[in-house]
Amino acid sequence: MFETRDIVRISLFAALIAAMGLFPRLDIPLAGGVPITLQTLGVMLAGALLGPWRGAVSVLLFLLLVAVGAPLLAGGRGGLGVFFGPTAGYLIGWIPGAYVTGWLMQKTWPGNLFLRAYAAALVGGVLVIHAVGFCYLAWKVGMSLRQAAVADFIFVPGDILKALACAYVASIAGGDRLTRLNVPKQPS
Repeated sequence: MFETRDIVRISLFAALIAAMGLFPRLDIPLAGGVPITLQTLGVMLAGALLGPWRGAVSVLLFLLLVAVGAPLLAGGRGGLGVFFGPTAGYLIGWIPGAYVTGWLMQKTWPGNLFLRAYAAALVGGVLVIHAVGFCYLAWKVGMSLRQAAVADFIFVPGDILKALACAYVASIAGGDRLTRLNVPKQPS
């Protein structure tokens, strides 16, 4: 299971994702009401700096707090209702997004930490989250997958910038050292 320091890190990143929700959200009416927020940056950072399992658990903790009514999503939203709206796929996609980001940080080539973190954030924090999000959006709003993908595309440039910010922070924070700390120890 998790040690005390792991629980502290997981809680800290759940709080970081919540704090990023304090920045005002920008609603895009063309995309089924899906807002632009900074919270996906927190999801990318959780995966990149905590590793796959701890990053995903951090996001899950955040989403559980939202589910019980804490108004932690951008714009002060919270409660079970947010998991039934058109944005729910993006929220659910945060969990595998953080996991994939962390997994790629641990499993990819050694060397340039910035490039490794950028690639991991692009795949986990952009591709995975958007794939889950626009598939759910298409189903919920009654669009075709193509229409939902086109509506979703408006968010991609901003999330690419968030992936760059994640890579920068991970390279400064020593994400390489941190993810090594997060690799489960082999029994001796």
